Amino acid sequence: MDPRASLTGLLVGFLVGLTGMGAGSLMAPLLIVFLHYKAKFAIGSDLAYAAVMKLFGAWQHRRHGNVDTGLSWRLALGSVPASLLGVWWSHSLEARLGSGAEHVLLRILGATLILVSALLVVRMLPGVEQRLQRPDRPRPPRGLAWKVGVGAVIGFLVGLTSVGGGTLFGVAMLVIFGLGARKMVGTDIYHAAILSSAAALGHVAAGNVNYPLVGSLLLGAVPGILLGGRLSLRMPETFLRPTLATVLLLSGLKMI
Repeated sequence: MDPRASLTGLLVGFLVGLTGMGAGSLMAPLLIVFLHYKAKFAIGSDLAYAAVMKLFGAWQHRRHGNVDTGLSWRLALGSVPASLLGVWWSHSLEARLGSGAEHVLLRILGATLILVSALLVVRMLPGVEQRLQRPDRPRPPRGLAWKVGVGAVIGFLVGLTSVGGGTLFGVAMLVIFGLGARKMVGTDIYHAAILSSAAALGHVAAGNVNYPLVGSLLLGAVPGILLGGRLSLRMPETFLRPTLATVLLLSGLKMI
């Protein structure tokens, strides 16, 4: 067990419980920048840790009826195979570029973090926040091809970098598929559990998962999420979300 990783898990878990969407994207950059894990092990271990956490979250939301299972599984038709393609591509980079693959992965991860930070800012805009408070709207006529396509694009990024799935899919569910706040959160986590599990298995097969690291992260993350969830009612989102977006932006710029 790595006590530094447990403290990292505690910090990220606390921020996830406190802010929800976006905070999970901090795990991989923290493992790379501060704990000095190689990008491929940070990404693979992050996905394995996230899969365990999101399976519990998905079960809770499913129990409370907050999940559009049909939309989740249709998105997964695109996201699961695309995430495995992302895992394969990152693995093949190492075979082709050797040590240069680390540099490429860090740049892609940095660009994804910048995208996530931008979407967090968009989500805080008054018009978007008002839409989040509404119940589910009548859905635009988006067919199966739309759902599979959106799932594939974001799933590839998640398999490649481990970050952005919650934020990117959350925005898609709000803007493209018309879900209200409660259904959006539940469906996002349910689908993320499917996607993270598949991508994590791909990284397991590629040898990119550090199991003691995953255990250490979970040891800190579980109490962190519980503590953050309790404090979330007392902390102003007007401070938390901009701070999180800034940290993600700076992390992304550092990696690029």
